[in-house]
Amino acid sequence: MEIEFYGAAREVTGSCHILRVNGKVVILDCGMFQGRRSESAAKNKTLPVDVGEIDAVVLSHAHIDHSGRLPYLARMGYSGTIWATAATRDLCAVMLADSAHIQESDAKHLAKNHREFVEPLYTMQDAVRTQELMIGIPYNKTFDVVSGVKCTYIDAGHILGSASVLLDITESGSTKRLVFSGDIGRPGLSIIRDPVVPTGADAVIMESTYGNRDHESTTDARAQLAAVVRETAARGGRILIPSFAVGRTQELLYNLNGLSREGAIPEIPIYVDSPLAIDTTTVFEMHPEVFDHTEDLINEAKDLFKFPQVHFTRSVEESKALNTARGPMVIIAASGMVEAGRILHHLQRGAGDPKNTILFVGYQAEGTLGRRIEAAPPSIRIYGEDTPLRAEVKIIDGYSAHADRGELTAWLDGVKTTSPHLGPVYLVHGEADVQDIFKTALASKGYTVECPEPRSKRTV
Repeated sequence: MEIEFYGAAREVTGSCHILRVNGKVVILDCGMFQGRRSESAAKNKTLPVDVGEIDAVVLSHAHIDHSGRLPYLARMGYSGTIWATAATRDLCAVMLADSAHIQESDAKHLAKNHREFVEPLYTMQDAVRTQELMIGIPYNKTFDVVSGVKCTYIDAGHILGSASVLLDITESGSTKRLVFSGDIGRPGLSIIRDPVVPTGADAVIMESTYGNRDHESTTDARAQLAAVVRETAARGGRILIPSFAVGRTQELLYNLNGLSREGAIPEIPIYVDSPLAIDTTTVFEMHPEVFDHTEDLINEAKDLFKFPQVHFTRSVEESKALNTARGPMVIIAASGMVEAGRILHHLQRGAGDPKNTILFVGYQAEGTLGRRIEAAPPSIRIYGEDTPLRAEVKIIDGYSAHADRGELTAWLDGVKTTSPHLGPVYLVHGEADVQDIFKTALASKGYTVECPEPRSKRTV
């Protein structure tokens, strides 16, 4: 078999790997490149392989940097199957539609303001067509992808429905197991179960986002969240949280629910100002079968995400009304990397107030506004205007849904215990300097590790 590393090679976004086996082509993920728009736009319009050559797509999970270009494949004529877990399929229904809506709206905005027209990468119709191609498969059920390739999804513990992909590939009478980790989660995350370690691998494609550092514990993250809410509320400020609509928003609501029940935070209003986050919360409620039922709150609470302090603001008018609301509050709004969405207008009006706190609870990719705000510069540029940055900037990295250095290493060590013939480990989904550090650490433990460059190919 031949693997071509197309996206998320020496970078974090755009996950896409091409598997060629027995004359067939299988795509593992087809994610959107994110970051500087001038660079990512061109990359997103370049297909990994001619659509007519693709026989199947296997999706690890619903995050846009893994699923976001699937409608573009459909737009360009792909009509084969897109395999996913059931929860991933349902999350994609709302996420890809939202992505299409944003692109269509951006195109109309540019045209209205007599700027150069930029055709959307895909439309709502393409997102709907993508959903028609998706087939949901339960965890731990083996299915045929193409001739000679069998697939099994196991729980990656990253977000709802996320999976590591086990591919049993038979060529010339010999079978090898290729493991694609997807994004590996952390033990102890709220709501979802811990990652399952794959067995019997011959080669591994492994994410490496945090291969150079260890996170704070999830318990510490919860305590820090409570402290930020208490301290900001005491000075009459707002807690502005740029949050990913899928996973992070629900985890925050879950933890805020628990903290409220314990009396650990004041009874201030909590606004979820994101239609996508509201819709994805509904999808979460549809899939209790993949929740971690060892957690007390899951077993005790009638509503995990809806409690007296929470308000869901779906309309633009409701969102704008928050600008004139008084008193301390928590506002959770997309996008998670502050590249678009309602968080921008909240920051434009709130970043200059020293009573407020901007709280980051997720990874900020290089080139994003979120990464720039993390450095706490004197001002930030929003909607083409310079906005003073006087609000306190806080980062809680214990909320990361990605495994850290120690957790990634433990995951791979677990794979090795059942894999006597484990061969190469290919690091993907990580910035180059991080991968280099992680590669050195793994090599010191005896692993054969590579960091493939974009468009490079390997034969396994």
